[in-house]
Amino acid sequence: MVSESELQREIALGESKGRPIRRMLRRIRSWIDTHPRLRLSYRIGVGLLGGLIALLGLILVPLPGPGWLVVFLGLAILGTEFAWAHRLAAFVKRQLARFWAWWDARKSMRAAS
Repeated sequence: MVSESELQREIALGESKGRPIRRMLRRIRSWIDTHPRLRLSYRIGVGLLGGLIALLGLILVPLPGPGWLVVFLGLAILGTEFAWAHRLAAFVKRQLARFWAWWDARKSMRAAS
């Protein structure tokens, strides 16, 4: 059984700024920021891509398959560029961590009885 604090540490480790891919993406992003037209095009592209993926996920929710996962992927893409989406994705991560901790505790209690 994984505790909520262990899940929080794993999430923080995955989001640490020293990761090689994150460093590469920050370098690319800083280069894009030096070009105003490219920056606007990038924001529009990220908004369209993230929005379309989130919308596709919402369409897939009632169908069998990874509908909610696709919605969260769209939010994660939007969160790279928009603060509101980043806050929403962080909130969802915290809620999912709490849910899984509760679920594990519930399974343990059922197994013990």
